Amino acid sequence: MTVAPTNADLTVGKGPAGAAGGKAPFKLNFDLKQSGIYIAFALIILLFTVLTGGDLLAPQNISNIIVQNSYILVLAIGMILIIIAGHIDLSVGSVVAACGAFSAVMMVNWDLPWPIAVIGTLAFGAIIGAWQGYWVAYFGIPAFIVTLAGMLLFRAITLMILGNKGIGPFPEEVRTLANGFTDGFLGNIALGPLGGADLFSVLVGLAVVAAMAFVQYRARAARVKYNQVVDPMWLFITKVAVPAVLIMFVIIQLARFRNLPWVLVLLAVLVVGYTVVTNRAVFGRQIYAVGGNLQAATLSGVKVKSVVFWLFVNMGVLSALAGIIFAGRLNQANPTAGNSFELDAIAAAFIGGAAVQGGVGKVVGAITGGLIMGVINNGMSLLGRTSEEVMLVKGAVLLAAVAFDVWSKRRTSTAR
Repeated sequence: MTVAPTNADLTVGKGPAGAAGGKAPFKLNFDLKQSGIYIAFALIILLFTVLTGGDLLAPQNISNIIVQNSYILVLAIGMILIIIAGHIDLSVGSVVAACGAFSAVMMVNWDLPWPIAVIGTLAFGAIIGAWQGYWVAYFGIPAFIVTLAGMLLFRAITLMILGNKGIGPFPEEVRTLANGFTDGFLGNIALGPLGGADLFSVLVGLAVVAAMAFVQYRARAARVKYNQVVDPMWLFITKVAVPAVLIMFVIIQLARFRNLPWVLVLLAVLVVGYTVVTNRAVFGRQIYAVGGNLQAATLSGVKVKSVVFWLFVNMGVLSALAGIIFAGRLNQANPTAGNSFELDAIAAAFIGGAAVQGGVGKVVGAITGGLIMGVINNGMSLLGRTSEEVMLVKGAVLLAAVAFDVWSKRRTSTAR
């Protein structure tokens, strides 16, 4: 049976077997499922920019969006891995609260040095993750049930630790991690009508853009070397230039306000690290294998139980980190911390392209999904909308994202 080529599969040049002169074939490669989230993000930003008269993209507001959503973005990184493997974690909000309370007791009540308290809190989160990972991976209880029980258990533990009252204040270093900004090491640089901006922050942005372009160019060169299909040069340059311009715009806006937030630096390290793990490391490929086809992964020798166990340990550690950031931002650990955080993290993962059945998703996509939720919250707040209106829009966006995932799968199976 012959299937006619579509516009999305339009190929310029010959296939690998017939590539003349050893040149790689060109292909106009547009994956609607992968690219649609970024297009939607751009349209949402454009919409709220127009509706707020440009206030959405003001330097201070961009900084607020990043700082106010940092802990959700940290949780989204761990959640996307859990969902890729075909599981779910409903307990992360309660774990955030419990770890924040535990860190407060160590730093405030016990007066331990903050580095020791931070390490202890991360270890506490790892123990929680190991507890849940054992029941899911080795005992065979569905993750939905285990983490639903965990939601109740760890909320109760939070109340017992805090005695139903808040504990604070936190050390200056912890507050700086949550709310602080990098220092201006090299002074300001004039940007004409934009005014002045921190030179160090601008240089960091240029370095990030250069590194991103270099990595993508090397990847393209490697594909060309082995006569694999690549994008035409004009399309490749466009795919590099558009994100580069957006990154530099955000960096310059932050540099015009109070420089780079420390939580943004932390998030950048986490995103790069987890992207490398998922794309390059054996463990990362095993996560996709487990979620994509559990039986095939088992027959291929993947230690499925071990992979699932360590994914929940990782989720516990990231929940502890989010708990420290959230408590440091409020300068207090309180019993209601983390309410609905699990819903926001799950929504960020699905809006960012995770598949309901597992096996599909990217760390960058989860971050984008989290930022979409953050922009909606912030934009609706700037417009003076009520909380119920915000929930209405967020719920509609989540439903649309999952509906698009289901529709795209049906479309693909029908085409085959």
